[in-house]
Amino acid sequence: MESSEDLSPGEYRHLAEFRRQIRQFLHFSELTARSLGLEPQQHQFLLAVHGLPEDAHPTIREIASRLFIQHHSAVELANRLEHLHAISRHSGEHDKREVWIRLTARGRALLRRLAIAHREELERSGPELARTLRSVLMHSRRVHA
Repeated sequence: MESSEDLSPGEYRHLAEFRRQIRQFLHFSELTARSLGLEPQQHQFLLAVHGLPEDAHPTIREIASRLFIQHHSAVELANRLEHLHAISRHSGEHDKREVWIRLTARGRALLRRLAIAHREELERSGPELARTLRSVLMHSRRVHA
C-alpha cells in the first residue's frame, strides 16, 4: 500500500521511539522466559493456551493461529512443552478426534511466574509506552485533520 504522503521527521522519531520501547519490552520478555528454561515462543504458547477466550478450543490449530505460526511449528512447540511436562494433550470435549492442549501444574506455575514478572515490567515501563503511543497517535491526527 503505497501513498504519496510522507511523515514528518517528528512522526518518524515518535514511531522509532515507540518501536524501541516495544522491542525493549520484548527483549525483557525473552530474557525472562529463558531464565526459567523456556524459549520465548514456548512462553507465548503457554500464555495463548491459558488466555484463550471462553468460546475458543485449545487446539494446535487455534494456538498456531494466535501465534501467527504454521501448524507444524505449533506441533513442535507442543512436543517440546509436553517433554518439559508443561502441557498435556487430551481428546476434545465434543469431538474425541480433536486434541486439546491443557497446561499442567508445572506449566501453570511457570506461566504464573512469567505473568507476574511481565505485569511488574508493564507497571514500570507501561506509562512511558502509553505516552509514546499517544504522541504517535496525536501527531498523526493533527497531520491528517
